[in-house]
Amino acid sequence: MTSALYLEHYLDSLEHLPIELQRNFTLMRDLDSRAQTLMKNIDSLADTYLKNQKNLNQEQCKEQLDKIQSLFNKAKEYGDDKVQLAIQTYELVDKHIRRLDSDLARFESEIQDKALNLRNTEENSVGKKGRKKIKDGKDSKKKRSGNSSEEDSTGTVRGSKKKKQKCTTNTNSAGGTALSNTISASVVDAVLPGLAGITHPSDVLDMPVDPNEPTYCLCHQVSYGEMIGCDNPDCPIEWFHFACVGLTTKPKGKWYCPKCTQDRKKK
Repeated sequence: MTSALYLEHYLDSLEHLPIELQRNFTLMRDLDSRAQTLMKNIDSLADTYLKNQKNLNQEQCKEQLDKIQSLFNKAKEYGDDKVQLAIQTYELVDKHIRRLDSDLARFESEIQDKALNLRNTEENSVGKKGRKKIKDGKDSKKKRSGNSSEEDSTGTVRGSKKKKQKCTTNTNSAGGTALSNTISASVVDAVLPGLAGITHPSDVLDMPVDPNEPTYCLCHQVSYGEMIGCDNPDCPIEWFHFACVGLTTKPKGKWYCPKCTQDRKKK
């Protein structure tokens, strides 16, 4: 596959990426706007409650506090959804980056294979030419031995011509072999230096994670897929992958991680 085809296929895969990113960013902006509106309503209700607290009975106080708590929970859900959208957006871009790295590695690997094949072809071609010239030399010797009577009549002049012709043939053969070897070496040397750091596509897929990226969950891995946050504000881990804590869907109400759940039971 040529570089033009690699580029064409990769650009085709990016065709819908801007639309998907725009959709995610629009949703995140909308969720953020809703959360900000809820926080303003919470501030307003809290101010009203503090001003009228002395004039309210126990039931009215409880009703006001429950309403404020409900708004807080709704704002937290908006925040969680926004975090999930941010994670999905990151993974969407990262998927295309990994594909580009894989395609580049595969393309460079093909270039290296072509360079090695070219070198082997050049060497085989030079070897065949050398064997053919040696065979032609033997045939010419046999012909000359069969015409010995004619050689005797021509004397020293014919012998000197044959010697001169033989020297010329050997010189041309040596020069042609050296020239072919020089061309082959120059072609390979021009292609191979840029391929010294080639990695196999499978190695690219197993590239190490950025050491500066924070880790989460019980597995101590970076964020990926769907995650859920522990409702304990003092939780040392905070975020967990659904699979690591046995979840398939987002639970309703408050959720605590296994460690915080045990700590709460002990209390």
